[in-house]
Amino acid sequence: MIKWQEVFSKDGLPWRNAMTLSEPVAVRDLLELKRFLDAVHIRFCLVKPYQENKNYPLVEARELLPSFDNDMFEYKNLPGFALVAFPRQLDYFSEIFQFDKLHPVITEGDGACCPLEHQVIEQNLQTLSSRLPRVLQEAFRQEFRYTDTALLDNYPALMPYLLNMDRAQVLAWDADRLFHLAGVFASFPSDIDSELKRFGIRIGKFVYGDSELYERNRMFVYQYLMELYGFPVVSERRTSSALFARKLHKMGERFLLRVIGQTDRTLTTYTSTGENRRYPLLEKIALVAVDADQEEALKRIGDDGFFLDKPRRVVIIRILYRQHRFDSSNVRQDRALSVAGQEVLHPLTGEALRGLNIIKDASNMFLRLNDIVRGEFTGRIIYKRTEVVENTDTDEKRLKFLYTWLTKHQRRMISYSDEFFSNVSKVVSGYLYAPENSDIFDSMRELYQEVRTRFSYIQQARRVRILEDLCQRVFKGARITYRQMMREAVDLLNDLKFEIVNFFPALVDDVIECMEKILQNRYLRRNYLDVPEEGLTKAGMEIRKNYGRLVSLLDGFKAVRKARLGPEAKTLKEAMPV
Repeated sequence: MIKWQEVFSKDGLPWRNAMTLSEPVAVRDLLELKRFLDAVHIRFCLVKPYQENKNYPLVEARELLPSFDNDMFEYKNLPGFALVAFPRQLDYFSEIFQFDKLHPVITEGDGACCPLEHQVIEQNLQTLSSRLPRVLQEAFRQEFRYTDTALLDNYPALMPYLLNMDRAQVLAWDADRLFHLAGVFASFPSDIDSELKRFGIRIGKFVYGDSELYERNRMFVYQYLMELYGFPVVSERRTSSALFARKLHKMGERFLLRVIGQTDRTLTTYTSTGENRRYPLLEKIALVAVDADQEEALKRIGDDGFFLDKPRRVVIIRILYRQHRFDSSNVRQDRALSVAGQEVLHPLTGEALRGLNIIKDASNMFLRLNDIVRGEFTGRIIYKRTEVVENTDTDEKRLKFLYTWLTKHQRRMISYSDEFFSNVSKVVSGYLYAPENSDIFDSMRELYQEVRTRFSYIQQARRVRILEDLCQRVFKGARITYRQMMREAVDLLNDLKFEIVNFFPALVDDVIECMEKILQNRYLRRNYLDVPEEGLTKAGMEIRKNYGRLVSLLDGFKAVRKARLGPEAKTLKEAMPV
């Protein structure tokens, strides 16, 4: 195992030991600062706790895959902090958040020290110590009484104390445009109420003054907004960090904001460098054990020396995410985030090993599914955000694991290939509909029905996703003709109408919207409907006939929606739980 004191010790920075540098560092750029902070925070907040806690809770790979699981445990002995950095000098009165200011020691033009150097150092020392737990204050004063605590060079040595301090750290430029520790005890404003309502109105889920619609869609909007910034609905520290990053980005600020919670054991970083992007860059760094069956990845990691702890297959992994704008016309409208890249970091040099698929390997997903239905899966899941379920040694636990697995991977399964989904379907159906299990499932009918409903939703959503592609004249990734589009749409809808016994209003609305898009296509109407029949070719006649069939199918789906929902069909949108 690589010792925590040696982590990133060969990353190009002048490290003397784990806490000190052999020469001063001059960091002016946000990306340079990020590289420095990566070394310090991975060393002190991930690897050190891992090596000092015998039962350190490694992050499971699936926890880094959206949608994110809610936390059920808080590990009080693990570090947690928040930090924000600005590549500019701070204007204390004009800043939009509160913090205790620290002062850099100003040097004169000829390099001479400020005559008030000792007073500045003492004032910073008092500010920092006053925000520490009382039992640490005297030790802190003794250790740093002659130290310029604002200097970035001394930031690693301060870490054991900063991790015992409430609220956030602030880094910014000094008069020489170099980063220094500019403040502590910062409070990030989190106006969750107005932010949530503005966002919900903008994406069409809320309407001013409509409390019923707000109640129906509030959790969907809340979860989507939080996941857009890398979290489930979580603690105040991470919620305020996410919303503060959103606020700063909308203001056009350049910044780096980082947070780690005592529950998630993951360094989450937002970076905005002034590029014209809709959202700040989002990444997460955590310690993960690579699955034993990922033989190719294990060999490559081992050959290149990227293991932090080789016997336990532990690596330092960085996940990069891509945020998605809300799209109400997409059957996967709950997808706020997807994985854009994965990097295993070398524990000594910080070099990134790319091209591996540690957290979203489809074969691993399939193997886990097999283990779940056979009762051979060992691990822990959170069922419906409220109940911790350990292992799969009973059918009740298997159903709860299966429900959670289907929920977690719902949006991916909607998009996966027919071959992969066919294999998944065989495994799930083989378990849910096996005759020998019918008596067992009768005793837990409500739970059993929940799993069946979830699986039926995914099956129908896959068909709706194909229909959405057909609206764009795309089928199985290839561009098709109008003739093929109409033929495939009619065939798909004829099959789908028999599955509508499992009625999901949101999906039926999407089907009707897609059909109307096809029927309103101007090219179709101009070239195949608004012309005399005798002027049509054989292919044109086929398109016109299928157009009529599509009109008939549309009437059928609308009749089903009206019968199932009544007069409120146009306003009621019953979303599946996510």
